[in-house]
Amino acid sequence: MRRRAFINVTSGSAAVTWPLAAFAQSERMRRVGVLVPLTADDPEAKPRASAFLEGMEQLGWVDGKNIRVDLRWTGGHADGIRKNIAELIALAPDVVVANGSSVVDPFLQANRTIPIVFVNVVDPISAGFVASLPQPGGNVTGFSLFEYGISGKWLGLLKQIAPRVTRAAILRDTGLASGSGQLGAIQSAASSFGVEVSPIDVRDAGEIERGVALFARNSNGGLIVPAGGLAIVHRGLIISLAAKHKLPAVYPFTYYVKSGGLISYGPDQVDQFRRAASYVDRILKGEKAGDLPVQAPTKYELAINLKTAKDLGLAVTPELLAHADQVIE
Repeated sequence: MRRRAFINVTSGSAAVTWPLAAFAQSERMRRVGVLVPLTADDPEAKPRASAFLEGMEQLGWVDGKNIRVDLRWTGGHADGIRKNIAELIALAPDVVVANGSSVVDPFLQANRTIPIVFVNVVDPISAGFVASLPQPGGNVTGFSLFEYGISGKWLGLLKQIAPRVTRAAILRDTGLASGSGQLGAIQSAASSFGVEVSPIDVRDAGEIERGVALFARNSNGGLIVPAGGLAIVHRGLIISLAAKHKLPAVYPFTYYVKSGGLISYGPDQVDQFRRAASYVDRILKGEKAGDLPVQAPTKYELAINLKTAKDLGLAVTPELLAHADQVIE
């Protein structure tokens, strides 16, 4: 299968080309915090941590030797996020890597001085995290997840793999500005695909179950799961509900498809942790977070689960298969 990469529209990774011998690292043990809205036993947790630590080691920073990395798994719930943020701030880290808007927003409410490198954030300008992508300003920079236009592509993929769909439920995270933004982009594209869009809030598992069950009472329905911390935490439930109610579903990331989801399209989230190491390195060497431009994703993947398609009675066209980066048999 072919793998495609989008060209990075900004430059900010020059640090990775500096000779290792030129690194002027302080003798003082530096401290780096990492906040991720997953549980420690989540299958997606270890790859993210490993990618970041490997990226740091390539730049000469070794956990326990010249840096101390404090990993905090928040579980995706507001109380856990606030608790871990408070604990991390008390440790006075030199820089923090924060995964997603659900973590970045409360961190900035609690502290505006510790440098933050965010990853997997949708629309950091509208969220109020940065002033602009080229010149973020303040104490924040990082790696954006995608533009809202990708949400319309999810609707197109749903119609392509399940042409009979005329109704689409959108799992909306009302706690995030990007939740409304992604929904709005899908609604704007809905008329061109002849699809009626209905939002379902994802504040807790019970709300998801009730919303999907109510939506599935009528025929010709499909499901779109935009990016958001709560959707990730509840992804097992969402995938099982889609199977139970025979709903073709489109997801934002490959790991949904590996877990039984039908089809996904989006950037590589683990890669953003690896790339974040370059910005942490530059901040530890004295550069200001607000002077480092926000970078766009460089890898996008289309994944399809053929077993799930068969269970739903869907025939995947050769054209769609030809564009897939990963196919789960």
